[in-house]
Amino acid sequence: MTLRHFAFFGAAIALFTACNDSTAENPATMGGVKHYADLEIPRTPAGTQSQVKSYEGFTLSFNADNHTPNWVGWELLKEETDGENSRSNNFWHDDDIEGCPVTGDYTRSGYDRGHMCPAADQKWSAEAMQDCFVLANICPQDNSLNSGAWATLEKKERLWAQRDSCLVIIAGPIYEKTDTKRIGDIGVRVPSAFFKVIAAPYLDEPRGIAFIYPNMSSPGNMQNYVVTIDDVEQLTGFDFLSSLPDDIENKIESNSVFKEWDR
Repeated sequence: MTLRHFAFFGAAIALFTACNDSTAENPATMGGVKHYADLEIPRTPAGTQSQVKSYEGFTLSFNADNHTPNWVGWELLKEETDGENSRSNNFWHDDDIEGCPVTGDYTRSGYDRGHMCPAADQKWSAEAMQDCFVLANICPQDNSLNSGAWATLEKKERLWAQRDSCLVIIAGPIYEKTDTKRIGDIGVRVPSAFFKVIAAPYLDEPRGIAFIYPNMSSPGNMQNYVVTIDDVEQLTGFDFLSSLPDDIENKIESNSVFKEWDR
């Protein structure tokens, strides 16, 4: 969580510690506005290879066996949907991340370097733009998905953030036991699908939605790929939005009504 979020929610810097220590029963508030800490950080099942690191603008859990993230989470504020910093395209290896690939692991692999947290969400900060090109934020993604349905969903997210002021977004790969294909010298594992969890928890009527896209061309209406957040939890084992009060969490995670979002 970065300090820019506290400005958005009207919290003073003095509340920094209180907000990060808050729970669902005692969220940080200022001017009647609640802010639940670390909503973008799901609980990862015990035994999962996981190295968690926060970058400017997002946090991720990295899997050293797969050489890809388990998940990448971030808050997207209305004012972060545009900015002066253009796409850098400077992919980089993070020495702090065990098993992080290098750019050569994707060269001539047949797969795009697919961002989980997209560059277009990071135009608000030069540091955030640089950080999002870390190869710990990348998965092998079919070009037809990366440049097609996945990109379309990312554009929708920015429109929804402009409308709703704040979204919590978590994305990552989905692996089946049969996903044995690997690329590069390090052996980056190719996933069969990707998930995207999206929530607008601060609306008067909080809502959530999730998508699962196969790692291939995904034609047709994006509504065809809608699932509930509960569905993604069952597939991945991750516990999303756990710092919300149970009644709000249950409502957000069990209902995915596309027409409530695409309006």
